[in-house]
Amino acid sequence: MVKQMKNSLTGGLVILNEMKDKLPPSEKKIAEFILDQPHEAIHCTATQLGELSSTSSAAVIRLCKSLGLKGLQELKLRISGDLQKKPEARYRDIQPGEPSDSIVEKITSNSLQAIRETTEMVDYRTLSEAVRLLNEAGSIHFFGVGASGIIAQDAQQKFLRMNKPTSAFTDMHNAAMNIANVTENDVVFGISFSGETYETAKIMEIAKKKGARTISLTRYGQSPVTEHTDVSLYISASREIPAPFRSGATSSRLAQLHMIDILFVNVVTEQWDKASEYFHEITDVMDLLKGKKTKG
Repeated sequence: MVKQMKNSLTGGLVILNEMKDKLPPSEKKIAEFILDQPHEAIHCTATQLGELSSTSSAAVIRLCKSLGLKGLQELKLRISGDLQKKPEARYRDIQPGEPSDSIVEKITSNSLQAIRETTEMVDYRTLSEAVRLLNEAGSIHFFGVGASGIIAQDAQQKFLRMNKPTSAFTDMHNAAMNIANVTENDVVFGISFSGETYETAKIMEIAKKKGARTISLTRYGQSPVTEHTDVSLYISASREIPAPFRSGATSSRLAQLHMIDILFVNVVTEQWDKASEYFHEITDVMDLLKGKKTKG
């Protein structure tokens, strides 16, 4: 069993930023008020927040539900944690004619920020459930299109080390043929930055109908992909959306890789003895390929 851990007590402002433009008008007004005046918001009741944002207490409750949180108390606790952190550098996009030293500094800062914000959004109960499904899976099938396909291939390369049947597909037709015979013992893992990718959503829908367990990795919030998943994992996406040159795509890719690493290491530590044995066997085979003699 994965050790139970408390949920992060930060990330409230990140989640609000992620979801702000996807919210209904009344909920968006509340989100904008909180983002503009977080110090005041954490001391408000639902009724007070409704009044201050010219909405209602019912809209505040709906907002918390839309954010995927248990209630206003959890949102305020997360925001309180955010306000206690040291100020962090804001995301900065690359401009035309940017000098190399500035590009190096900005890309590094943006990437670290995306990883940091993604970590703050981790729900440890959800993470624990994803690890459990991967540990118990008879086989694992990763799927992603475009840049997300690269993440799927990276995930396959990692999880193959667990001596478990693992595949990665970036083509919908090949993926559909592969999951045609999946069972409840298999896990289909869909990766889509936007959560809107038609092919990924369709593959997840098919997998779900076939009885497989499903996991998704997307930007924060409900989407066509998450509609068909048992476990939804999220990355921070707010750093990519405004970028005219999509320089944030680098940051979102690193955030996705970061979540795959977190999953893999959790799975490995849950099966440490088995994993160590598999790793030694892999090392022996690699040594043979290099012409070295193996120990034993």
